[in-house]
Amino acid sequence: MYGGPASYTRNGVARAFFDVDKRRAVGGDELRMFWGQDPSPGQQAAKLHVPIGGDIAEMSANLLWAEVPQVTVDVDSTDKAAAQTTQAQLGRYLDDRGHAKMREASELAAGLSNVYLRAVWDTTLRPRPWSDVIQANAVVPEWRWGMLAAATVWRELEPLDDAGGVWRLLEYHTPGLIEYGVYKGDHGTLGMLMEFTDHHEAEFLASRTDSRGRQATGIDRLLITHLPNVLPNRVWDGVPDTAPLGRSDYAGIEPMMDALDESWTSWMRDLRLGKARVVVPQEMLDTSGPGNGASFDFDRELLVAVSGFLGDAQKPVSESITELQFKIRVEEHEATTKALRRQILASAGYSAQSYGEEGSVAVTATEVAARKEESLTTRGLKILYQRPALLEHLTTLMWVDVTHCGAKGVDPAAELTASWPQAVQPDPEATARTLSLLEAAGAISTFMKVKMREPAWDDAEVLAEVRRIRDDKSQTPAGDPFNTAGGEPNEEQSDEDVEPGFDEGQGEELDEEEPVGGGSRPTLAS
Repeated sequence: MYGGPASYTRNGVARAFFDVDKRRAVGGDELRMFWGQDPSPGQQAAKLHVPIGGDIAEMSANLLWAEVPQVTVDVDSTDKAAAQTTQAQLGRYLDDRGHAKMREASELAAGLSNVYLRAVWDTTLRPRPWSDVIQANAVVPEWRWGMLAAATVWRELEPLDDAGGVWRLLEYHTPGLIEYGVYKGDHGTLGMLMEFTDHHEAEFLASRTDSRGRQATGIDRLLITHLPNVLPNRVWDGVPDTAPLGRSDYAGIEPMMDALDESWTSWMRDLRLGKARVVVPQEMLDTSGPGNGASFDFDRELLVAVSGFLGDAQKPVSESITELQFKIRVEEHEATTKALRRQILASAGYSAQSYGEEGSVAVTATEVAARKEESLTTRGLKILYQRPALLEHLTTLMWVDVTHCGAKGVDPAAELTASWPQAVQPDPEATARTLSLLEAAGAISTFMKVKMREPAWDDAEVLAEVRRIRDDKSQTPAGDPFNTAGGEPNEEQSDEDVEPGFDEGQGEELDEEEPVGGGSRPTLAS
């Protein structure tokens, strides 16, 4: 659909979905689809497509991967030294490249219902393995008890001639083994198994595989991880081998997206029809000679002469010129498209605020969270499926790193945990007020105050900040604020004058002044 009418006519899947008028003729009861209607004879095919589907997928990816989640090693699952080394290596996997790949995978999963992550390595390109994203329509999965047990990845290679032959490279992944095959067929047939050397894009596999086209990975696990969007898939209920596949954000809202395109197309049609036109009698046109048509000059300042019969002689010439301009229904179309957008977003699980419907007025974090409650709920639901896939894929990367890239001190068997940052950061002023009230009530410790201020910090960082706060409070006061003569501070008062229990880290209170003329200045209260 994003390719326009020309792409739509060549896409059999799109035609089968949208051409419901033709299906209804043979006994179906589907609703009429705007994109399934052929243009009237003689009319321009001016259908406008609003890419709200792409906007939804992008919004989903931004909610999940605007920031990198914090992945930590469980210290109880390995020794301290290996935990530190493994933790540092995990940060390298989720660098800018890794972060971008995971965001890309999340956007594809939102639209295509699921996506696959593949661990790849090539030490001539990069010193450690990295993530590769494979679209759902390029993988044939095999499930066992709802888990991915094997998968066939396929892609089309560059055509070698103009005879219409289609070359495909297949990778059959099982734990510890990858089997490759190059096939030559056509658009609907896989074809015959060929040699790797028959195609220049696959000839490098001849030196990496055995006589049967197999390559041992040295890792007793799949190199491919399945990442579903959300489950279950209501449309594919009962279809064999589809239960583990995810559900697209677009599932069930295609008719509304189709109606949004129809509304925008109608709006643009009003704009085209609303162009000002002027109707003049044929007699008022200046002829350009036989067979060359006629014209009327609107820029002429003075109409000197008009040739030909004007019809009613009693009718003024000015009334023979008629302006024609249709009404542009801006408010009606705007209200319709806005209502459709809101319903589409709500059905997809997102708030209109996430789509920018409420403007950009500055509000507090609490108000933002309230307006985006539906989007944040959907984000939390998707994290339930993103987290286990991320941890499984990172574990696979560690096994590849140790086995093929020579990583030292990394423990692939270590257990991992992941936590996503808050989607809406709390308001610092509101947090400060909360902490002040809790402290006044004596219901919070310094450790928890720092933890509330910086939720992303671990216990070591929080304890370090607590020590710094206590060190600041325990420092000796700077000196006597009334001593302006440059002498030693507090030289008039010895340490023995301070009663036990006096906290030097707290602010001093001044005693009441003596009456004027008493000759003495205020002293520190003992």
